This record gives sequence, C-alpha cells and structure tokens, in this order.
Amino acid sequence: MTGRSEVQAAAMQPLNPLYYLHNFLFATDWIRTRYEDMLDENELRFLSQFPCLPRPAQALLVRMLLRKGPWFLECQLRYQEIGDVRVAAQSLLEAGFLETGQPMGIEILFALHSKAELLALFPGAPIHPAMRKAQMLEGMRTQYDREQSYAEWNPRSPYAAWRVTVGALCERFRLMFFGNLRQGWAEFVLADLGIFHYEKVPFDRASRGFESRAAVDGYLALHRCRDALDGAGSLQALLADAVACPAPNAWLEQRRAKLLLRIGQACERRQDWTLADQAYARSHHPDARHRRARVCERAGRLVEALALAQEAHAAPQNEQEAQRAARMLARLQRSLGYATRPTAGRASTAPTTQIEVQLDRPSEPMAVEALLCEHWSTLPAPVFFVENALLNSLFGLLCWPAIFAPLPGAFFQPFQSGPADLDAPDFVQRRSTEFAACLSHLHDASYQGVLRERFVSKRGLQSPFVSWGVITPQLLELALACIPPEHLRRIFVRMLQNLKANRSGFPDLVRFWPKEGRYALVEVKAPGDRLQDNQIRWLHHFGAHGIPASVCHVRWREAAPSAHLAPPTALQA
Repeated sequence: MTGRSEVQAAAMQPLNPLYYLHNFLFATDWIRTRYEDMLDENELRFLSQFPCLPRPAQALLVRMLLRKGPWFLECQLRYQEIGDVRVAAQSLLEAGFLETGQPMGIEILFALHSKAELLALFPGAPIHPAMRKAQMLEGMRTQYDREQSYAEWNPRSPYAAWRVTVGALCERFRLMFFGNLRQGWAEFVLADLGIFHYEKVPFDRASRGFESRAAVDGYLALHRCRDALDGAGSLQALLADAVACPAPNAWLEQRRAKLLLRIGQACERRQDWTLADQAYARSHHPDARHRRARVCERAGRLVEALALAQEAHAAPQNEQEAQRAARMLARLQRSLGYATRPTAGRASTAPTTQIEVQLDRPSEPMAVEALLCEHWSTLPAPVFFVENALLNSLFGLLCWPAIFAPLPGAFFQPFQSGPADLDAPDFVQRRSTEFAACLSHLHDASYQGVLRERFVSKRGLQSPFVSWGVITPQLLELALACIPPEHLRRIFVRMLQNLKANRSGFPDLVRFWPKEGRYALVEVKAPGDRLQDNQIRWLHHFGAHGIPASVCHVRWREAAPSAHLAPPTALQA
C-alpha cells in the first residue's frame, strides 16, 4: 500500500504525452514475441499493420480503446498530442480498425449524447427535462425501433460517428499480457508514476500466462458468463453455458467451479432449489458440497441433505467444511428424529477468554474496534487496530523468497503483485523447500534480522500479504520484542495449510506490554455481533497452542450493566 501524499506527489510528475501509446506498443510487442504461435490471421495482421500507421492514428485508436466504446463521436475526441482527429481517423478507417456509417439503434444514440442534446435532437418527442435519461429512452424505444446510421439520426450534425472494430481483439491481447482481466493498461501508468512498484522476478522470453489458444478462449467464455450473471437473464441458460465453457487446465477448472458456485447462489436467491442443486453438483469448489446440502435441507429433502453432510464430515475438504458439516449433522439428526451423537469439530476443549467492556456510545460514527483501541492504548501498553494486516505482513516478509520464487507459470509479466498460482491447491507444495527455509529462521534469533532487512529492502513493493500502510517501524519492533517466534511459527504453519482460507479471521486488535515482553490478540464484538467461523477456528488454534487471545464484547453504558465480567469459557463452534 502507498500513502495518499505519495500518490498525489507521483501524479504531479510529468509524463510523455504519448505514454499510453508507448505502453500499448510495449504490450503488443510482448505478445508477438511470446504468443505468435497462438495468434490467428486477423490478430497477426493487426500486430503487423498497427505499428506502420501514422503516429496520430495509433494514438487515437489507443485513446479510444482506453475509453468506453465501441462507438465515439468525433466531437468528443479532443487530444492536443493527436491534433486533427478526423485526419488521424482516416488512416484507421482505411486499415479497417474503425468504421463509420454503420446502422445503430436508439440505445447507442442515447449513450453518445447528453440529455440536453437529446431534447434538442427530438423536439417533438414525448420527453421533457424533468425525465431521467433512462425514462426518456424507454418512452421512445417503441416509436424508434429501427436501426440507421448516425447521419440519418442526426442529419444536421457536422461530426462523424466512428465504431472501433478491434475492441474484442485488443481485449484478448490485454488478457494474454496480464494473464487476467482485473488489470488494465493503467497499470503501466501507475508504475511510470511510481505509485506502484513490483518485485522484479526473473522469467525468460518463453514465459507466458496461457499455454494454448483454447485456454484463452476458455477464460474469455467464463468471463462472459460472469458478466451475464449480473444481468436478469435465464439462470438455466447461463448454467448450460458455464458447463459448456472449455476449461483445458486445472486453473480454468477452478474458475469454472467458482462460477458454478455463484450461479448456484443466484438460484438460491430466487429460491430455485432444483437449479441450485444442479449448479452445486457440477462445481468442484470447496464450498459447493455444503451449499448443496443446505439446498436439499431448504427444499425439504432432509435425507439427501444428511447423506451429503455425513459425506463431508467423514472426508472434509478443509477445516471450514468439517466445521459446517458438524453443525449441520446435529441439526439434521434432530429434524429427522434420529439420536444425536457428539461430532468431532463441534466444540473445542481449548478455552478462550471472554471479556466485557462498557464504553460510552460515540457521538459520531466510529468503528467499535477503533474505539476500544483508543480506550485501552497507553504509552506503556500500546494497542493497535490491525485485523489481518499484522500477521499477514510478518508472514509475507519472512516468506518473501518462497512467495516470489521464479517457478514456471508463476510469473510472466512485470506488473504482478504476487504469483499467478497463489490460489492453486499445490501452491505451497510446489514451494515446500522454500517455505521450510523461510520458517527455519524462527528456530533461532535470525528471524528478527531477516524481518528488519526485508522491511527496509522490500519497502513499498506490491505483495499479496504485506500491508505497507499498516505495518510501521514501531509496530514491527513491538511485534519482534513481544511475540515469541514459536507463536509465529504455529500461526504461519496453519496459514500454509490453506493460504486462501487462513489468511483471514485474525483478531482485530493487538496489545503490547513491551517492558514485560508479552502481547495479546483481541477479537472485538459490538453489541449483537457474533464470531464468524474463520475467527472461531483461529481462536481454537490459539487456545490449543498457548497463544494469548480473547474475545471482547463491547457494551454501551446506557444499556443495563452486567453484574460481573464473564468468566473464561470454551468457545462453541
């Protein structure tokens, strides 16, 4: 993370006016070098022709690709470094990268114009200034249900309307370069300005995020399905499309499994239990079996739900499923009238201290965690509101060489904040030697020097674990002075058992008593709040290994006072 002042200062640095074009040319050259065997004739033609166009034409196309399209009005494109956009567009029209004169529907016309412009364009239409633009469109849709060119829609306009024809092609290039569609061309700018800095991981010219064209096709197909999930279309058709999406490798199958889980959840919201059951049955996501059992339960198919819960309890995929299955088994056995038996995982013998603190209700909105932190913190015993940031940051710094190990398929472009396979089931296994070497520092005093050195040398570099905006030199030194290395080892070992699930759920606050060399973790709960499952699992782990942790229930003073503080109790799952 980077401070706001650093971002503002960086943003004031001058950039080459054609920075965006240079970045695009860098990316397309990168793609040609690494993916030429996976490109079709049309993509190869673009990569060959685009660099030969006049520089203003190149710049205009990239400017349009960076904006929401594919339709643009000439009068909306004004760039000092490009000059006359009509002249620049002519080269793009001749190359086939733009087209004009194509028919458009009234929806596109409305997207190109402001409300005031539309009122002037349709003076006799049943629309008025008080209407929202969406209302105006709905009122005119039936009257103007035809498609025609922009010149026919607006014959008095001296400006042309252009449509970019290579948007999907360049979107495919963006995916191939970054290996995902979360990142965009702005990543170059953020790096150029010094806002984002990335670890330099060595990889050769053969490194790439996709091993086949089918893998790119599969990613794009799944992405289209995810976009469609936000609409109001048929979930049954979407489920069929998701099942039919090509997923030629384990990574894409993971993405499909998550998509099928989300489709199942959407079906649940519509109370379509049959379709939800079908979606979960097709998904290999770790949560799918539990969700399917819940659907059976809500649909009244209790025997099927019990069978799924028993299956999950006998062979859970992870701690979370074991925890959920134990609760569900007891509930279903009661509902079916079966004799209930204690189930492993339902409760822990590890005691976790419960504390109650009464505070004045704040006059202004304020997080209860921050309020308690302020109430407790003193110079001799400082308290920090860290949630997941502190322990994840210490893990990220200590295990930096393992996380950023240059393994095949992990790194393939210069803007990666972490390895591409971070969520893969074999992520830790592939780096078992590296992680073992990192954790070995906790067996002696060397871990303190390692953490201090990496805190300085890696400062500001993007990381999936280190929160630079939270971890300060003071917080680091207090953690090194007060948290025993054996506690850190116990925590990090559990994190490595399931990095995706176990990097969250840590207590909100950390309290330090530096003169005594001790600390405590505190989960804070406002009135009415309950512990989440991942928090309960961590608290059980802390209790089992002597790691000081407690749950603090905050009560407002105007509420009825408690007779006494709650005694230490065992948390029930």
